[in-house]
Amino acid sequence: MSRRLIESAADIAEGAAWLVSVEPRFEPVVAECSPLPLRRRPDGFEALFFAIVSQQVSVASATAIWARCQEAGLTSEAAVAAASDEALRAAGLSRPKQRYARALAAADIDYARLRDVPDAEVISTLVAVPGIGPWTAEIYAMFSLGRPDIFAPGDLAMQEAARVLFDLPARPTERVFRQMAEAWSPWRSVAARALWAYYQHIKSREGIV
Repeated sequence: MSRRLIESAADIAEGAAWLVSVEPRFEPVVAECSPLPLRRRPDGFEALFFAIVSQQVSVASATAIWARCQEAGLTSEAAVAAASDEALRAAGLSRPKQRYARALAAADIDYARLRDVPDAEVISTLVAVPGIGPWTAEIYAMFSLGRPDIFAPGDLAMQEAARVLFDLPARPTERVFRQMAEAWSPWRSVAARALWAYYQHIKSREGIV
């Protein structure tokens, strides 16, 4: 199945130009925050396992835990499935995350196949695994698979960026934000990147970062 993917900075630039043409309020964001981040990552088990490791902890903590997992050789489906509770705990995984890691290892996901199926099927396949919610699935589709038309309306940073950029009285709810983003198709993944970049910009401007 042939499909358009975000693979390079040129793809991001094309999407950003289109975005500005349909929503001029993105123009200052693109001007101030370019180049918008590409953030392409490898796909597969490791990417999702790292996402589980990173849930509800700081970036520094996630990095440290992942380093311990790597040192212990706990980055493959087989290794995680065979690991004892003690080994997973020693790497820094809480009891729920141990359960989620084992569920992911046992899910037998065909990661190569996910590269070619429709966006909705990617999301539905991933959220069927305990510990993987819509946000994690959307981030995987966006950055590990390079899908150009994925959005993550539950992301608080994007919601805050949209509140400021569009002068909203409050952060949009997930439902409202998803509806707003429909106007940015087929480049919603670029809109997401623009909003994340703008969030960092406004927080830096406020001296909060």
